Amino acid sequence: MLRIVCIEDEEDDVELVRLSLARAGVDAELVQVADEPGLLRHLAAPPDLLLCDYSIPGFSAERALALLAQGQHDVPLIVVTRAIGEEAVVKLFRSGAKDYVAKDKLALLPSVIERVLQARALERERRRTAEQLRQAYDRLRQLSARVVDAQERERTLIARDLHDGLGQLLTGIVIHLHAAERSGEAEQVRRFNERATALAQQAVEQVKTLSFNLRPAQLDLLGFVAAVQATLERQLENTGVQGYVRIRGPHPVGTHPSHAVALRILQEALTNVARHARAHKAVVRLHFFGTERLVMTVADDGRGFDVAQVLAGGVSEKNLGLYGIAERAELVGGRIRWRSTPGRGSVLQLFIA
Repeated sequence: MLRIVCIEDEEDDVELVRLSLARAGVDAELVQVADEPGLLRHLAAPPDLLLCDYSIPGFSAERALALLAQGQHDVPLIVVTRAIGEEAVVKLFRSGAKDYVAKDKLALLPSVIERVLQARALERERRRTAEQLRQAYDRLRQLSARVVDAQERERTLIARDLHDGLGQLLTGIVIHLHAAERSGEAEQVRRFNERATALAQQAVEQVKTLSFNLRPAQLDLLGFVAAVQATLERQLENTGVQGYVRIRGPHPVGTHPSHAVALRILQEALTNVARHARAHKAVVRLHFFGTERLVMTVADDGRGFDVAQVLAGGVSEKNLGLYGIAERAELVGGRIRWRSTPGRGSVLQLFIA
């Protein structure tokens, strides 16, 4: 039922409007007001439509339109009045009136009301779509900025690993080899060479670790499932956490770009399990739906955490990993869902459609 407020001082005119709408089958509740306080009272719970006489004692359509503009009320107003001049009609439309119907042509009113309400619905939909596009653009812009930040953080970590780890090992190798060259005793030469060899072996292992963390070789050689198994074993090695992989659906043939992102998310999730969860067991479930669709679940029986509390207040050092996981998922059109309760473990789910 339409809620219509008639701004009119003549009850007979309101009754004629009611009869016109009833004959056309318009289900409407009409309320009559004749002054500004009455209109303001009804605008507190805005009606669907205003019908307003051009001018009544102490009030006018111009004043009603001004009140609508001041209060930013999204309520269309149709002027229903006796014949007025063309200049007055133009002025009403410029002030925001949606249409004009002469009182001696009330048979036109139902179709005018239908057209005005349809136009308002279309305008609301246009504004809603425009707002959604604006929000999507803002999210895309923010995501792009976060991606750049994430890339820079990742480069910083790689540079630090190379400098603090591999760089120091290579420096040690050079020092021991130079020492062996300067030494005149065979036993000292042997010891220096042994130390240099040991450092070289450590350097090789660090290179393998860096390479694996950037992109496991198994992903390209053996496929996504093998890479998941290798990642689980490597991430949980020497942590005391038992890891399991469970699979549903046919294994995908080949490698999809989203698989690399899923692996990075898995690495981050398992890092959290190993460092913070104090878990005894971690399970990775892969549910495949064709080549591209995937649901990956990472569950542990650790101490859990309060998701809302950790994510509250935006990005910070303590939740950077969680936000990074969400950002990676967005890059491939996926989404993340966390479920965790302190003392009862955690579940992370990645959905890629």
